Amino acid sequence: MIELQLRLRQAGFLSGEADGTYDREVESAVRGYQLTRVVVEDESGVYGPATRTSLEAETSEP
Repeated sequence: MIELQLRLRQAGFLSGEADGTYDREVESAVRGYQLTRVVVEDESGVYGPATRTSLEAETSEP
């Protein structure tokens, strides 16, 4: 979960601390990422395989 938060920060969708908690802020960041990158294979706000693949493709491993 920390890796997700760090990657969302790299992509400019999250500004908070990487604490490993999938809270509303992280869910909102995932939703925003999905909307701007047109990731429609996963449910909105859910960090599924398509979202992960897309996010990992544009960020470096933290």
